[in-house]
Amino acid sequence: MILVDSLKSRMNRNEDQVHDRSRLLTEQRLSESRQLDQLSVEEALVVMNQQDASAVRAVASQCAEVAGAVKLVTTALKNGGRLIYVGAGTSGRLGVLDATECPPTFGTDPGLVQGILAGGDGAMFRSVEGAEDSATDGAAAVDHKAVGPNDVVMGIAAGGTTPFVRGALSRAGELHAKTVFLCCVEKTTGEPRADVVIRPLTGPEVLTGSTRLKAGTATKLVLNQITTLTMVGLGKVYENLMVDLRATNDKLRDRAARIVAMLTGLSREESLDLLQSTNGEVKTAVVVHRKRVEPAKARQILEKAGGNLRTALESQI
Repeated sequence: MILVDSLKSRMNRNEDQVHDRSRLLTEQRLSESRQLDQLSVEEALVVMNQQDASAVRAVASQCAEVAGAVKLVTTALKNGGRLIYVGAGTSGRLGVLDATECPPTFGTDPGLVQGILAGGDGAMFRSVEGAEDSATDGAAAVDHKAVGPNDVVMGIAAGGTTPFVRGALSRAGELHAKTVFLCCVEKTTGEPRADVVIRPLTGPEVLTGSTRLKAGTATKLVLNQITTLTMVGLGKVYENLMVDLRATNDKLRDRAARIVAMLTGLSREESLDLLQSTNGEVKTAVVVHRKRVEPAKARQILEKAGGNLRTALESQI
């Protein structure tokens, strides 16, 4: 009886929210795919590819908002803050994925960009039903990260109504952190305040309600744009080369050697030797060659340039 009463109470509390969700763009039926189960594989793929292309256009419509987020995050990270993604399900997993890719690509500390996933680490590999339904848990997750004024908390919720994400953003605002909200629907009732709101309106999904499709594609595009351009702003990119990468495997060691070769004119073998002398540091290797200095001096030049390779190379030292 207690369990039944608890379930009824929970259903009553969520009734308005469920009613709102029925009106969400991401929950509507797509006319082009109403006969999905009767289409040939080839016909279905045409529909899916057309819809995926619309997700790219939806993201393009949000360039100004994404630029605002990039500037917010860049400033925060320059001032010693962090970018913390918060999400549930596909949205949360995409945040964790983007955060995980930053250290090998840009040589960042793993704590600089982080992901909070409703249900914890285990939810990355196995669905944890109900984990997204608690705003209190979202707020607690933000507290657990000791979020403060220098940080940016970015809530990701395709449908915009996820309580876990809403609770996290509300708590982050109380802690005076900067906030970004990414969703794929128009403004909904009870939406938390955010400094930047990004709304790529991807519309109904080919498979009704399955936001791992177009909405997921749009989400990944936005996250890629934010972290990539933030790292450009932090001086971790020279031209279009990832000069702060961590050469932790054969593929990345080969890429590091090719980058050094492109920027110095050295052969691959010479580039590998130079990298060995600089402990695999691409920027240091380039400065050593171009400035004709020892690695220790190259590091001093880079430090004075704030880690920016272009500034270091253009300096008179």
